[in-house]
Amino acid sequence: MLAAGVRLPGGLSLRPANDGDAAFLASLYSSTRDDLRILPDRDLAECLIELQFRAQTESYGTDFPEAMHFVVGLHDDRIGRLILDFSRGTVHIVDISFIPAARGHGYGQTLIQAVQSVAQQINTPVSLSVASDRADLARFYAQFGFQLDGQSAPAHARMVWYPQAARRSAS
Repeated sequence: MLAAGVRLPGGLSLRPANDGDAAFLASLYSSTRDDLRILPDRDLAECLIELQFRAQTESYGTDFPEAMHFVVGLHDDRIGRLILDFSRGTVHIVDISFIPAARGHGYGQTLIQAVQSVAQQINTPVSLSVASDRADLARFYAQFGFQLDGQSAPAHARMVWYPQAARRSAS
């Protein structure tokens, strides 16, 4: 079923990323790095963004070797990516990102709720990390029941959502 993709509400879909998505994924990452574009040397900024993308890709491969990489579609257009790892007793959301035109339209909410639905079915928590300087994202995830779990690193806060059955047995 995953090879053909998964349809989600609102015209969204998920399908496994493939080699043909490499340029899209690089461009997507680049669109998230406005912080580096403030450098006065545009060529240097683009070089740093490319190096950071390679470093992130390598780090995700090392830290989450069994992760599933998905391209998020809206009708026939690629608008984002979702990386999930199921290997550590949780459904870990490694990354969610969208192209600029797709941000702020509720697509992230749809993905999070879809992941929570899957986790509910298999009675497994959902975890994710939020950069410590992104209180706005922590508040966003808290709207969906994610809570800080105390296993945070200096630069990132770990948040976890527990399915109903797990909450009842933990009480």
